Amino acid sequence: MATAGTDAYRAVDGLPGGVARAVAAARTAGFPNSCRPEQGRLLQALAGGARVRIGESGTGYGVGLAWLAAGAAPGVDLVSAERDPARAAAAAELFAGDPRVRVLAADWTELYAHGPYDLLVLDGGGQGKTGAAADPERLLAPGGVLVVDDFTPADGWPPLFEGRPDGARLHWLQHPALRAVDLPLAADLSTVVAVRRHRG
Repeated sequence: MATAGTDAYRAVDGLPGGVARAVAAARTAGFPNSCRPEQGRLLQALAGGARVRIGESGTGYGVGLAWLAAGAAPGVDLVSAERDPARAAAAAELFAGDPRVRVLAADWTELYAHGPYDLLVLDGGGQGKTGAAADPERLLAPGGVLVVDDFTPADGWPPLFEGRPDGARLHWLQHPALRAVDLPLAADLSTVVAVRRHRG
């Protein structure tokens, strides 16, 4: 979920059909916090590497999920959890014609019951990202990819947020089960991308 992410699509052409429909639904609902186009293109590319299942927390009106669906191969399941029932229902309706996609009207923790995932996207609004953070060893298949969005680019170490070390970002960058990198996607946006380590 990105601040003003929905507005970022006003000058973007050539969107996959599902993304355009999801953006339109978010606009109609007055929902500003959709996945940004820069993040969406990254998700579309990463989805192409999934073999069995993709998970997402924080569906919103389905913009990020639509990017994932646009990149996922036939036969790859997509499971997204949205805690707001109205948004979950709207997103489920948007994807009603795609048998690969299931939208859960539930807290992000419901994703544990449907994993493990080849690719897991944690919503920037905090669902599984901070606090009682998601456990990548339970949620990811070995070699699975984790994406945690909506960070501000940092040019030093440790990465700072509002002048202090960014604990949420450091949690993922230093997680012992992950190999992680902080990718700048725009002047005001970066994303942590991590791969679950193989044990043994």
